Amino acid sequence: MRMPNCLEVRVSNLLQQCTFKQLKEIHAIIVTSSLHQNITVLSKFLKRSTEYGRMEYPNLVFSQIDFCFREEIVLWNTMIRGYAYNGPLEKSMSIYEELLQRGLKPHNFTYPYVLKSCGEMDSYRKGKKVHCHIIKSGFELSFSVETSLLNMYLALAALSDKLRDARKIFDAMHDKPLELWNRMIYAYVNIDDVRSAQKMFEDMPRKDIISGNSMLAGYARVGDIENAKKLFEQMPDKNVVSWTSMVGAFASSGDLQSARKLFEEMPQRNVVSWNSMISSYTQNGRFREALDLFSQMQYEGLSFDGFTLVSALSACSHLGALEIGKWIHYLIKDWSCLEIKVGTALIEMYSKCGDVNRAFTIFNKVGKKDVFCWNVVIKSVAIHGRSEDAVKLFHLMAKRGLKPNDYTISSILFACSHGGLVEEGRKIFYSMESDFRITPKLEHFGCLIDLLSRNGRLKDAECIVKEMPYEPDVAIWGALLGGCRLKCDFKLAKEVIERADGLKENESGVYVLLSNMYASVGQWPEALSARGKMEEKEVRKEAGFSAVIL
Repeated sequence: MRMPNCLEVRVSNLLQQCTFKQLKEIHAIIVTSSLHQNITVLSKFLKRSTEYGRMEYPNLVFSQIDFCFREEIVLWNTMIRGYAYNGPLEKSMSIYEELLQRGLKPHNFTYPYVLKSCGEMDSYRKGKKVHCHIIKSGFELSFSVETSLLNMYLALAALSDKLRDARKIFDAMHDKPLELWNRMIYAYVNIDDVRSAQKMFEDMPRKDIISGNSMLAGYARVGDIENAKKLFEQMPDKNVVSWTSMVGAFASSGDLQSARKLFEEMPQRNVVSWNSMISSYTQNGRFREALDLFSQMQYEGLSFDGFTLVSALSACSHLGALEIGKWIHYLIKDWSCLEIKVGTALIEMYSKCGDVNRAFTIFNKVGKKDVFCWNVVIKSVAIHGRSEDAVKLFHLMAKRGLKPNDYTISSILFACSHGGLVEEGRKIFYSMESDFRITPKLEHFGCLIDLLSRNGRLKDAECIVKEMPYEPDVAIWGALLGGCRLKCDFKLAKEVIERADGLKENESGVYVLLSNMYASVGQWPEALSARGKMEEKEVRKEAGFSAVIL
């Protein structure tokens, strides 16, 4: 047996903790001392070179390896592993395929990294192909390989909503650690198959707190509050995750009173617990309670995160609570760490509370903006009558390389409609498919019809209604009726009402519009008749209301 020389030992020790700059110096020593002919040193050096997050240098080293070592599987494994962790993942697969073409034999140290790449690439076809190679080579019973197979199929199941392949691997495994049971339960919960998760939970030879927490989360997702309560009471050990999951279960079932009671009984609370309760209030329209709880959180000196801020700012938006929103804004100290969703929530809060200039200032301060952030600011300036600014923002967004979505198009068409920008709106509508690959939906046709109707193009709007590939809804008829009112076109208005009568929705808007049309020209009998039809159909107009925060 060959004993390693002093230099070989020294280099091996240095490689364990060297910087990238030092690695290059070690590389020079290896080459000048002929240690590059030593496969042990070479494989250690190559592996260490892949641990800096980039693969350019390892790839250079690998390409210059002597021909006599090109058949060493350990070096190929190292490169496959490097690309599996650092990317690009496709390169990991191409090296694996080249390895096969050279006639080399992969083994239980090769397959785990190949399978990892397949799972992260969302490539079911390639994963299946590698699985076949594993079966043919006889490594399917290796624990590291079968665990990697399970992990790959679990990753792919998130796309297909099917765990059949993962379950087959799991059932065939001889050694099933508790961690793998928990992963399967979590996977079932993640696709809302709580029945299968429950069956697996009951079949577990032993359970831990993670098993119980996963099932609690599953019951919460499907609204099974009874089973959630039963499990929570039976759990021998509970941590903050268990308590928070149960709070969420109560809240998701609409029982906010029980959720708050349990929240107050929690022996320990973290930011996720507070977020769960605050967001539950916001999602259920209990905006004042959400802000009260956020204030309590600050009074107790607790730290918040982006999720806390979004829920609190959303509550401010719905209440029109500008001063509270400003206070929350003041609490944000580090703008460099500001998450995009918080910036978007701030923009929406200021806009809905009437301060569009401040909303626009926040928009300019937000760093990397996503399409949702652009959507909010476009709708914000449009609602406040700055239609031309909305159009400029829309074109700037496209220029920056962001692809608009359905909501973006609806918002910009709304801006054009309320700003009288008929030709600009038509141009955007008719370019949806060619420029953005968005097929116009009913709401987009509604925006276009509203645009034309508001701006006196009633005949064009009527043609769109007749030609569009959707059945008009009450919003379409309402937009057309609004145009009839502007033009005092009572004949078309009556036709619209007759056709709107066939809708299932009991919508008061079309009748109120028609009644107001008649009233505006002094035709009071006709106005009363329109109101009378509402009563005949038992259609009620809900009274409006305003909220003021004192």
